[in-house]
Amino acid sequence: MLNSPLSPSSTELVINVLDMVLSEGKPLDRAYSHHFSGLQLAPSEQARITVVAGDILRKLNLYCYLSDVKYEEMSRMGTRLLNVWHMFHELELPKMQYALQVDEREYFDRLEKAKAQPALWDGCPEWLDTMGQAQLGDAWAKERAALSTQPKRYLRVNLLKCTREELGKKLRNEQVQTKEVEGVDTALEVTSDSALFRTESFKKGWFEQQDAGSQLVAAAVDAKPGMRVIDACAGAGGKTLSIAAQMQGKGRLLAMDVEQWKLDSLKQRARRANAHNVETRIIASSKTIKRLKLSADRVLLDVPCSGLGVLKRNPDAKWRDTPERLPVLVELQKHILQSYSRMVKVGGILVYATCSIMPEENRDQIDAFLAENEHFKFIEDENISVADSGFDGFYLAKLERISE
Repeated sequence: MLNSPLSPSSTELVINVLDMVLSEGKPLDRAYSHHFSGLQLAPSEQARITVVAGDILRKLNLYCYLSDVKYEEMSRMGTRLLNVWHMFHELELPKMQYALQVDEREYFDRLEKAKAQPALWDGCPEWLDTMGQAQLGDAWAKERAALSTQPKRYLRVNLLKCTREELGKKLRNEQVQTKEVEGVDTALEVTSDSALFRTESFKKGWFEQQDAGSQLVAAAVDAKPGMRVIDACAGAGGKTLSIAAQMQGKGRLLAMDVEQWKLDSLKQRARRANAHNVETRIIASSKTIKRLKLSADRVLLDVPCSGLGVLKRNPDAKWRDTPERLPVLVELQKHILQSYSRMVKVGGILVYATCSIMPEENRDQIDAFLAENEHFKFIEDENISVADSGFDGFYLAKLERISE
């Protein structure tokens, strides 16, 4: 967190970012891109702005309660909310033109009342707290608290170009401090406020920014050189590139998605990474899947999900999503699991994954699938807890096809 107040220009940027997210419904990363575009911000100042905006969104209902500001009032009342944020973190108030002042007596009265409301204190909306308690029971409280914390920055070393030790040394020479992550052989944690994407290491394709939990999901695929592997919900390809490194660039790695722009982005990243065995294919219809029946040694299904394991990294989702979206996603997951699993050959492995911590999207889906598909057998699964790991929250299950 900060040790000094934001500058006047930075407070204005924070308010503008928050207003775009809350009033226009823009994703946080796009709001940053829009407002940072064309500005010559120092990396340290840009980092300060993202720290404050991110923290406010992780506990938006708390800061709005403490400042008596409604979400939709950000453009008009944002200066008061920023003053409250600084008070909450015991920082000197920022110098802002036309800043709305805070009644300290009223603030401290609200602060005491907020401490008695655990969900509010953790920045959790009511709908999410109800869902978390219903699905996780006593385990929910620690997950809820962990989801309100600032995410760490992790890198995945590109083993097609360097070792983890070589990357760490190269980054040190570029004034980026890192440390190795225990239990994740490909991961480095960034411990300095550095502009990663301006480094030569990034431009040369030595690393990708990827959460350590996500790297564990990719590692579970356990792809070998020469295999035929399908990443069937590849998106922009973070896990695809990790699998390509496992394969040492040998064999066939098919990255599939329903959105072409994501695959186009993947192609660019694959070129930078020297992942020459990556082939992209748009899923135009069910025929695309049928043509690949019983063809793959490994299939990764990183299915569309609620994203409730990555809320500390995508905190704006808490204030857009509703519980009504989950049943729709669950049905989509069932369809993908049933349909796309046909691509696994006998003796091959299916890895089902989500970035959710909710059992309804995770083990419940696997149990239902196995009950209807006797030609698969369960190998193992893993819940990557936000609270226990410090990473984002993920789930993965490994199944083997034992017959046609």
